[in-house]
Amino acid sequence: MERARGSTVSWRMWRGDPSINAYVDDWVAPRLKEQFDITLTVVEGQGAEIVNQLVLEREAHGHGSADLVWINGETFGNLRKELLLDGPWAGALPMGRYVDSSSAIISRDFEQDPSGFESPWGTVQFALIYDSARTPHPPTSVAELGDWILANPGRFTHDQQFTGMAFLKVLLYALGGGIDQFRGGFDSVAYAQGSGKVFAWLDQHRDAFWRHGATYPAGVADLHRLFANREVDFSMSNNQNEVVTKVRQGILPATSRPLLLTTGTIANAHYLGIPYNAPNAAGAMVVADFLLSPEAQLQKQRPDVWGDGTVLALDRLPAEWVAQFSTLAADPHALSADSLAKYARPEVSPAITSAFRPIGEPGCGSRHRDVRHASRTDGRARRRLAGVVRIGIQPRRQSRLGRAWRRRVPDGTAGARARRTGGLGWAGLVTLGCRRRHDPRNDRRCDSGCTISHGHTS
Repeated sequence: MERARGSTVSWRMWRGDPSINAYVDDWVAPRLKEQFDITLTVVEGQGAEIVNQLVLEREAHGHGSADLVWINGETFGNLRKELLLDGPWAGALPMGRYVDSSSAIISRDFEQDPSGFESPWGTVQFALIYDSARTPHPPTSVAELGDWILANPGRFTHDQQFTGMAFLKVLLYALGGGIDQFRGGFDSVAYAQGSGKVFAWLDQHRDAFWRHGATYPAGVADLHRLFANREVDFSMSNNQNEVVTKVRQGILPATSRPLLLTTGTIANAHYLGIPYNAPNAAGAMVVADFLLSPEAQLQKQRPDVWGDGTVLALDRLPAEWVAQFSTLAADPHALSADSLAKYARPEVSPAITSAFRPIGEPGCGSRHRDVRHASRTDGRARRRLAGVVRIGIQPRRQSRLGRAWRRRVPDGTAGARARRTGGLGWAGLVTLGCRRRHDPRNDRRCDSGCTISHGHTS
């Protein structure tokens, strides 16, 4: 604690949601300064960007640029493979005694044991969003959803980023024989069979999607706008509480409700890691511990703040905190804890997400026919790039980085798939989901609109 006092902690995290940014900038940062004399600086970074940055720092024998990173799933797996995380340290946090360690969602990160190299920060669960005034009897399973789409053409779609990918994985579990078919690591046979059924389902229903499936919202914010403007009858979110937050903010109609499919919905946790070369690891641990405190977890879960689920076990908390958390569950728009637990399906191997990424990411290759994505950020639809997703090294930079890349990508089917989708190895210049080349040290966007990482934290 004394080593951290008076220091600065640099936190690299996703900055795409104003509510999250406000929580960190306007609530967390002032309290860290007041209670611990820690100055918190937050910089943009997520997914592969974090991994690329750390690999480049290691290759250049440079100083660390971040003390704390927001991660889960694929990103955690790749950082661990590359030995880019410090630890174990999470077990030493005093507030860790309140963590719900019995939860399968929290104790395993995409089937990976955190092993003390990351500390849990929050939980979320995928939910569809519907308007109870427009759709008083919504479908409750994937089969019923498919029938509803065909009976109501043009009224359903999904976005092309991480929320849309979560929807595809919900389809995979439901159509592929249940989650047990995909547990225990990546099985190429099970994936091929399950994904084939997902593609068949999409082919069967695509013409009944919004704009006949020729155009997809670029991100979930665009999908929310379509829903609020009554152009579609469903939106969706990776956070089951987002509908509560967005209703209070006036973004979604007051009659909006979250919907859990009885065939199961994806639930996962997100975490904080400390890079191997963090200049201020002691300060990062203090920040991570504060973020686990009942005070910070309660504030984060408030619907008018963020609505992110807690990682704490309420039966381990002092009574006064239990009472305050219980009041949050009383919101009429919120789902009950029992319902969430009943239909929650944990994430499986991150290789599944990598394999699906060509479908889910904007600007990326797809098993769908060529489509366009609609985005109000640029005012025009941009051509999708169909075909094989590739990952590679610029010839002019291939010497040292190219050799490092070849060392990190294994042979074989799984390795080849990982190489195509960015699931393994992050050295050098990479192409993620489009046919352009990217230098992770410079501009991370190409003129087709693709980015190095399209996920939330994974």
